Amino acid sequence: MPFANEQLKSVANEQLTKSETIKLRNQHIGQACQLFYRSDPLKIVRGQGQYMFDEEGTRYLDCINNVAHVGHCHPEVVRAGALQMATISTNNRFLHDELVQCARTLASKMPEPLSVCFFVNSGSEANDLALRLARNFTKRQDVITLDHAYHGHLQSVMEVSPYKFNQPGGEKKPDYVHVAPCPDIYGGQFTDKMHPDADMAAMYARPIEEICERQLAKGEGVAAFIAESLQSCGGQILPPAGYFQAVYDAVRSTGGVCIADEVQVGFGRVGSHYWAFETQGVVPDIVCVAKPMGNGHPVGAVVTTPEIAQAFHATGVAYFNTYGGNPVSCAIANAVMRIIDEENLQQKAHVLGEYLIRECNSLKQDFECIGDVRGAGLFVGIELVRDREARTPDKKSAHWVVNRMKQLHHVLVSSDGPNDNVIKLKPPMCFNRENADEFLLAFRECLTTLMQERLTSAAMASATTTTNGVIATAAETLANKTKLFERQDRLIKSV
Repeated sequence: MPFANEQLKSVANEQLTKSETIKLRNQHIGQACQLFYRSDPLKIVRGQGQYMFDEEGTRYLDCINNVAHVGHCHPEVVRAGALQMATISTNNRFLHDELVQCARTLASKMPEPLSVCFFVNSGSEANDLALRLARNFTKRQDVITLDHAYHGHLQSVMEVSPYKFNQPGGEKKPDYVHVAPCPDIYGGQFTDKMHPDADMAAMYARPIEEICERQLAKGEGVAAFIAESLQSCGGQILPPAGYFQAVYDAVRSTGGVCIADEVQVGFGRVGSHYWAFETQGVVPDIVCVAKPMGNGHPVGAVVTTPEIAQAFHATGVAYFNTYGGNPVSCAIANAVMRIIDEENLQQKAHVLGEYLIRECNSLKQDFECIGDVRGAGLFVGIELVRDREARTPDKKSAHWVVNRMKQLHHVLVSSDGPNDNVIKLKPPMCFNRENADEFLLAFRECLTTLMQERLTSAAMASATTTTNGVIATAAETLANKTKLFERQDRLIKSV
């Protein structure tokens, strides 16, 4: 790979100890900037493909880094960026082939009439610009968003991110922002358990239809509906089929536009399609992309229709972004899109995703703590519960599993969702069958140990209860638990 010797030399010359790095971070980095695994943070000094390495050389399987879309330090991405950086990097107000080729390729991946691109540096900037385009086009202010949604860290997008403003200390939601329920049919406002024969798409679309009706009655309408095509921070949520079509129809009936946030799930991650919104058979008016587009390099884009773009131009206010669309960013983005096609990563995500979801569902038969498994391609969520029948979230166990996976198995996963009980998988797209099996083996061990601890605690509690003043031995209970432990040990070895 390019720069292999320099890379290894850089790692070997690491000057700071981990404790020194932590000390300097505490002194000079804002405390609001949180780390993964805060009680025992990782110091990552090198990455390759689907793996990351700490300062001691320990290798970790990366199951969470959707930013390194085609793999950490992919040699073709590194080569493209280095070559362009060594040639010229300037702003996009000079003509440059990398910019127009990137726009052409990106537009070619979109359905008609999405064909005009604006380049930015991040998903936050993309969503900010999308709202600006929508409000300019509709001449309205109000925006509909979904509960638990996250659209970025700029002020404008924080206002439409309940994931942030609903936290303690979060800023008050503006009156022009309307929050509709997240279409979570497992643990949301309307569930398939509560309404087994209902049209769940229609049930979740109805609150948005009501918002639109109220806005029309006031003579105001809405500017936009913005939603992640699949909610990530909300707990790996896949909306019921037909949901976005019903919502888009309602929003457009008010003169509003529909924004698809593909920052987390675009570029083939869902396997069946290049964009996650395509799984619902809809065409947005504006699409926002970022994270995976640059494989770790800060680049993003907004893709919209000629009509919306022309209305923006007609204001007479030029759009200028110093680094958005610079030659280096575009060269890297071009390399990423080329690699997705050449290495057939979308189809691989489809096949491997089906395998992962199937195997995770099979774990439900052995572990009552798994409440739900859902996903598409390499975007998978596993919901942990204390009571499967009641669907009671188990945040504590989710955190325990995340930490044990890291400490014992060197597999990196994370948890999220409104109750922080959903184990999230969104690995680099070079993830393979061997990696999936490594995750499954480690995950099975964690769940087995978790159940053993639960049963031991229950047995101890049973042993200390009294009946007519006599301590119950719970011998029969312990014997049954021992048999279950032995069965689970066999399950671990069978993976």
